[in-house]
Amino acid sequence: MAHTRIRKFNTKDTYPEQNLDNDLCQAVVTQGGKTVYLRGQCPQNLEDAVNINSHDPVEQTHKVMQNIKQLIHEAGGSMEHLVKVVVYITDVRYREDVYRTMGEYIKGVYPVSTGLVVQALARPDWLVEIDATAVIPED
Repeated sequence: MAHTRIRKFNTKDTYPEQNLDNDLCQAVVTQGGKTVYLRGQCPQNLEDAVNINSHDPVEQTHKVMQNIKQLIHEAGGSMEHLVKVVVYITDVRYREDVYRTMGEYIKGVYPVSTGLVVQALARPDWLVEIDATAVIPED
């Protein structure tokens, strides 16, 4: 693993009342390398900024996480270099679907995470936005 992850946990243990399975941690320690700050990713194509044709939080989250994965790759890294995510959702009822879907992309990574329920995002069709930070170690 590229970084030191302090106090790893899984959300199925910390939120037993919710159907979640996310590998997270309380802190990530990095050393050297380059930090990649990603703009909040939304359910739209990176190439043309066209929204995906879906109002489903699962499908929107897949697109968001695919964008994050692609951008980290373009910066020279991989998902194991992800250190922090901030998840914005427009309805608390989307939480489990969004986090379960995000969990598919961060299994075994253990980033730190903050989740917020917001009144709205920049476009009315968006249900989820995730901003992310990665640190790519020096060669």
